[in-house]
Amino acid sequence: MEASIGIIGGTGLYEIDGFSDIQEKVIHTPFGEPSDAFIVGLLAGKKVAFLPRHGKGHRYLPHEINYRANIYGFKQLGVERILSFTAVGSMREELKPMDMVLVDQFFDRTKDRKCTFFENGIAAHISFDKPTCADLSAFVFEACRALGVTIHRGGTYLCMEGPQFSTLAESTIYRTWGIDVIGMTNLTEAKLAREAEICYATLALITDYDCWHEEEEAVSVGTIIEYLQTNADNAKKIIKQVIPLISEKRTCACQNALAHAIITNPSAIPAQRKADLNLLIGKYIH
Repeated sequence: MEASIGIIGGTGLYEIDGFSDIQEKVIHTPFGEPSDAFIVGLLAGKKVAFLPRHGKGHRYLPHEINYRANIYGFKQLGVERILSFTAVGSMREELKPMDMVLVDQFFDRTKDRKCTFFENGIAAHISFDKPTCADLSAFVFEACRALGVTIHRGGTYLCMEGPQFSTLAESTIYRTWGIDVIGMTNLTEAKLAREAEICYATLALITDYDCWHEEEEAVSVGTIIEYLQTNADNAKKIIKQVIPLISEKRTCACQNALAHAIITNPSAIPAQRKADLNLLIGKYIH
């Protein structure tokens, strides 16, 4: 095992005081190449792996990210829990820029994503009513409270396709649906993490009010970058605070998500698919 905890976020999140024994790991997967090399090291006595979801220098748009390779790469490293840090727009007045939301639900508005490992000869249907890990989210909430940051526990994240931001009509309609925050990446990660039996938690860092707010300017890249820099500093503090809190042993259902999900007869699964997915299905199909 190279690491037990994974962090997905922006470039440079691993530049944390106390992060030691750092190595760069280039991972190859049956699903292609991850966004970048993984940065692996020790933090608070635990092995942690970091990955910039958009690649170093922010090279990939949300629809260009190889989500399957990213999650499978974490699995190859031995990661059992993934903490995702993500920039979002707020769809509610009380969720202000620079606040944080510990997401517990998603709504899918994507249309061009590879969001499952199971296709081309093997079918599986995971339970996804609760798409984030409650246990892992509780550790994150505790860390945020200890640091005194403004954290809202629970919220629905609408995952849009992008890369363009919302139209005013879309933003207005999403608010009537009860959406709390809007982003472009995390639902796809959550789906694949569940299929890989990895615990997953999303901490959404609010940068703007999308475009619905009458008294605020429409979202701009300049504003987002300004807030991203501050949020990155906060994310590093949260990572340093939460890592020691995470228990060694998992007791949640995430670790057995595939137990009754694979419906294809083992004898009908192509040999190459078995080989490619052995890391995920090996304990169920031999």
